[in-house]
Amino acid sequence: MPRTLTLRPSAKVNLTLRVGTRQASGFHDVRTVLQSIALHDTLTVSARRGPLGLVVGAPGVPSDRTNLVWRAAELLWRDAGRSGDPRDAHLRLEKAIPPAAGLGGGSADAAAALAGLNVIWDLRRSRRDLMRLGAELGSDVPFFFVGGTALGAGRGDEVYPLDDVARLSVVVIKPSFGVATADAYGWLDTDRAAGARDVRRAAREVEVGWPAGPIALENDLEGPVARRQAGVTEMVEACLSQGAIGAAMTGSGSAVFGLFAGTSAARAARRLAPPDRLVLVTRTHSRREAGRRIGL
Repeated sequence: MPRTLTLRPSAKVNLTLRVGTRQASGFHDVRTVLQSIALHDTLTVSARRGPLGLVVGAPGVPSDRTNLVWRAAELLWRDAGRSGDPRDAHLRLEKAIPPAAGLGGGSADAAAALAGLNVIWDLRRSRRDLMRLGAELGSDVPFFFVGGTALGAGRGDEVYPLDDVARLSVVVIKPSFGVATADAYGWLDTDRAAGARDVRRAAREVEVGWPAGPIALENDLEGPVARRQAGVTEMVEACLSQGAIGAAMTGSGSAVFGLFAGTSAARAARRLAPPDRLVLVTRTHSRREAGRRIGL
């Protein structure tokens, strides 16, 4: 077995996110089209005698049991029937995916930890097994074992592969503020209870290379979040003004993404980069590319 694996879990954006009612479980029914992008973290997983170790090379990101990577290790260790705290592995996480942005960084890292430790500990769990465990860690985690373009249903943990979209450039804008997932869904519930209409922007239809035709970028959480954080709408409109063929908030925010055809993304990014925002240029990833990033 390899002594060290270097994995590069990809971030995601939600091309669409439609939110239904809140269930007794506390989760909402969702229908979402998820898309891998090339922006990634780096997780190095090494076989090493002794207690589990986790080092995180990012300020403000915990390296203890509150980190999803550590929780993934504990879950896989217990699932293998082993007692006590996990051991005999060392993990180092380098962050590039902004947190609290709706880009799935923590979930991607957890999926990579499950995949890497499955190999290092020689557990031989199937992809389906890892997806099942991932769903216990978070609704988005199973998607990262599928990657590319996929439909998420249920609370987002039921994942069905779709035809990969065409290769498109993606500009991601992360403002100085973050949005907690629970807050975004709570605001949606509050607005609906108060009788607020689900007012959506007139979403542009984006040609993504599907035989079924274009897709309209829509996110039911964008309105409630934008009502509390005006910068979201400003970022979406800024992307469109710079030539994006479509733009929307991803997940529960706070990041916004713009899709660009051709080579205009880098030029747009330079114009979209005020001092209080992080602007990143990346591209869509196919299912094969995303899978290779975490060793699948």
